[in-house]
Order: sequence, then structure tokens, then C-alpha cells
Amino acid sequence: MANITMSVTKELHSKMQKHPEFKWSEVARQAIEERINDAELLNNLKAIARAEKEHKDGKTLSHAALLKELAIK
Repeated sequence: MANITMSVTKELHSKMQKHPEFKWSEVARQAIEERINDAELLNNLKAIARAEKEHKDGKTLSHAALLKELAIK
């Protein structure tokens, strides 16, 4: 795994120290992963919307082109 360094306010750090039962690095990792998953989903939805618009406008994508647009193999 790669390591990253992040900064938090003193107030947030103080609150974090009051909850040693949490593995804060794991909390941060999960939050980052969730944000990345959301961004990838949004990209896929935008690609679908573009394909639907092109189809409506009389332009069509081949199945292979749509899979490539969605980064699906």
C-alpha cells in the first residue's frame, strides 16, 4: 500500500483522540474509496447520457464503442 499524509485542524484532531476505538487511517481510506467510486459512477452515467443523446439525435454508438466509453472490457 502507498502512504499519504494529510492535515486536520487541531479541533478535529482533538475530537479524533477522544475516540481511539477507530482506526482513523481506515476511516480515511474508506472515505477516499467511496468518493472515487462515486466519481467513477458519475463518469459512467455521463457517458450513458451522451450515448442516449447521440442515439436520440440519430447518431449511434456501436456496442464496442459504448463499452470502450464506459471503460468496460
